[in-house]
Amino acid sequence: MKKKTNEELQALVNKATAGDKKALETLVASVQDIVFNLSLRMLGTFADAEDATQDILLKMITHLSSFRGDSSFTTWVFSIAANHLKNYKKHMFARYPLSFEYYGDDIENGKVQDVPDLTQNVEKDVLAEELKMSCTNVMLQCLDMESRCIFILGTMFKIDSRIAGDILEMTPEAFRQRLSRIRRKMADFLGQYCGEYGGGRCKCKDRVNYAIQSHRINPLQLDYTAATEISIQTMLDVKNAMEDIDDLSQDFSFCKPYQSPERTKHLIQEFLDSTQFSIIQNS
Repeated sequence: MKKKTNEELQALVNKATAGDKKALETLVASVQDIVFNLSLRMLGTFADAEDATQDILLKMITHLSSFRGDSSFTTWVFSIAANHLKNYKKHMFARYPLSFEYYGDDIENGKVQDVPDLTQNVEKDVLAEELKMSCTNVMLQCLDMESRCIFILGTMFKIDSRIAGDILEMTPEAFRQRLSRIRRKMADFLGQYCGEYGGGRCKCKDRVNYAIQSHRINPLQLDYTAATEISIQTMLDVKNAMEDIDDLSQDFSFCKPYQSPERTKHLIQEFLDSTQFSIIQNS
């Protein structure tokens, strides 16, 4: 992601809609990581996030001429992404929804000691870290779609409540109130059950084999371990508006951002290489 001002982004939009392919590529590069990270947190798995990211970026490209500059370009992209993801039905957790009650019961009653060694010679510490990142991301799936989006926009992206309210079509006050309640709910769950981020007894290293047996992680496909992490500040630099957050923010340090996968970048580039710019100009 490259930090660009609204003026620079608006100039790129104008060039892209006039047929400048390089400008369009720069626009896509400026937002693809935030779209991927929003998709990953909303949908819970790398595979589903990659598919949704492609859909959102293609939607952005083909609707680019409808951008009028009434909001920042990044806010416009967030709106497209949030609306797409809130109605997304193709991801795994749409078919197998989770709840905090189910997740908590599994932590309390899962027969972790009854599972044989399934690590396939992968270091247990590596698998434990993969499970930690996966588990805390999947935990977000216990929230309903809108609550999940509120939490991610307010906690991970730290978007100003006025802008977040515009994205989600609610007042800034309603956004702040709901964000506060959702943060408390998440913090309470972590405090009760999680031994990594709270005071609970659940330790990732103890549950590695159980997680493999349950198909929650795969020793031969470690998505989080393989992903390239980027700094929180880099993520924040792609937007203009920020707000201070309350002291619960430290409880959610698991919301690490990642670069969008190379496969996604290649597929988007293939589209850019093949598309006729009249699609963008006439959309």
